[in-house]
Amino acid sequence: MEDIVNYIATLHPVWAAFWATVFTWVITAAGASLVFFFKNMHRGVLDAMLGFTGGIMVAASFWSLLNPSIEMSQKLFPNFPWMPAAVGFLTGALFLYFLDKKMPHLHINFNENESEGVKTQLHKTTLLVLAITLHNIPEGLAVGVLFGAAANGMGGATIGAAVALALGIAIQNFPEGFAVAMPLRRAGASRFKAFWYGQLSAIVEPIAGVVGALAVIYIQPILPFALAFAAGAMIFVVVEEVIPETQRDKYTDLAVLGFIAGFVVMMVLDVALG
Repeated sequence: MEDIVNYIATLHPVWAAFWATVFTWVITAAGASLVFFFKNMHRGVLDAMLGFTGGIMVAASFWSLLNPSIEMSQKLFPNFPWMPAAVGFLTGALFLYFLDKKMPHLHINFNENESEGVKTQLHKTTLLVLAITLHNIPEGLAVGVLFGAAANGMGGATIGAAVALALGIAIQNFPEGFAVAMPLRRAGASRFKAFWYGQLSAIVEPIAGVVGALAVIYIQPILPFALAFAAGAMIFVVVEEVIPETQRDKYTDLAVLGFIAGFVVMMVLDVALG
């Protein structure tokens, strides 16, 4: 792992962010590919997977994003070290709130009449993919911003931490890809169509990753704000989308255990590599 981190450190941060988020996209596709072997999934397994995803995202929001943001702010804004983290976090959450209200989408496990955003005649399949695409924007952005921050040598942000975040996002993307593709397969979509839409939901991650890296490289003063922005966006997704999806059946305890497992995995990754 140390050799991988050292090699990534030699890359331009934009390329590093791009390849890291392509990796998370590929892992999503690997998870979605399970529909070629299974048509059904036990609801308890799905809820545990979604809980695991939420745990990864919450842990990453603090250890990989908010904590480095606060460390940077202590040097850049010694009189108000809390300000960039607070402003960035709120802005990120409000940004996702705006997208949530404007982009038509349908969460996993929800009925078609429970779609959110502007009213539309889009097919349920498209609405499901849009929901996960919305979910993946802050993930790609977080990876890109952290690689950009590490390249600028800002305190609290390292290449190891960026790699840990990319690994954590990739790990939770595997069950996420499966969780998107499986309902489509169960609804009657062909195996290939279910796989295609499952992997397509993560295509936004490389785009968001590159945008995030470019932004913080060329506009360095926004670094602590950008890290907190990504954290706020991720927490909004967890609270508004992931947790409600796991509380609609009798397997809530499995979802909680999955959340705890995901939190621990991301915490260990960040402490070990960051």
